[in-house]
Amino acid sequence: MKFSQYLEKIAGVGVYPMISLLLFVFFFTVVTILVFKQNQAEINHIENLPLDN
Repeated sequence: MKFSQYLEKIAGVGVYPMISLLLFVFFFTVVTILVFKQNQAEINHIENLPLDN
């Protein structure tokens, strides 16, 4: 049997792709918001760490 035939036998299997899409969009949105809210002074400090002795 093919893998898709196993999935057809599971009741309500169509909801799993939607849940995974919503989780991805939620995670991507949260990470994007955190990146744009990052303090500029902290970003400058972190980017200069490899150059400092």
